[in-house]
Amino acid sequence: MGLDFERIMQYLPLVKQIAQRIYERVPKGLVQFEDLLQAGILGLIEAAKRYDPKRGIKFEGFAHFRIKGAILDELRAHDLLPRTLRKKVKVLEDAYLKLERRLGRVPSLEELASELGLSSEALEKEFRQFLFLEVVSFDGLIEGLSGEKLEEMLLESSSKDPLELLGLSELRDRLAEAIEELPERHKLVLSLYYFEELTMKEIALVLEISEGRVSQIHSEAILALRAKLRRSYEESS
Repeated sequence: MGLDFERIMQYLPLVKQIAQRIYERVPKGLVQFEDLLQAGILGLIEAAKRYDPKRGIKFEGFAHFRIKGAILDELRAHDLLPRTLRKKVKVLEDAYLKLERRLGRVPSLEELASELGLSSEALEKEFRQFLFLEVVSFDGLIEGLSGEKLEEMLLESSSKDPLELLGLSELRDRLAEAIEELPERHKLVLSLYYFEELTMKEIALVLEISEGRVSQIHSEAILALRAKLRRSYEESS
């Protein structure tokens, strides 16, 4: 099947939009915007090659996942995540799970800081680093648990055999269960950010809170999901 160059040109602005959103979440100086843009264009070309309208998926949605996946792969290829940062996130996850078991609810930022022997300001700094880790690694967590990239899991499940589908269905159920346990505001921020694709600034305006608070809620939610999913799989293994 030949490439649909007209379609590729039509969706180049989508590539730029996705690349810009991701670039804004990456610490300055670690990667060039042009590198992310180029990766996204390659993802769009791959989407044009592989798109099959018979599967009942709109091209824009299919391309969005391919573009984003290609850009995240480019970030992973740069290996921008220091081992020390990965260890810090493991410490945060362990502290979160310990507190959640003790309190029987989602711990607050202040409680988590106290558990770690940090000030709230120091923990917020850790969260800012964690926000970058989430950009590259939350899909990576899903991939590590299921063997599938998140976008592949969502888009290509119709082509998988029943045993594979059973595993993916279990992952979806665990993810849905983990999200359901979050406080309502955390669920709302995740929905606005990932499904409605609002920026942190836009979410702040909608919820009438500061952009910094939105970022904090987002990081708390991602930390909770990572910790809950890890615990779920460790308990069943």
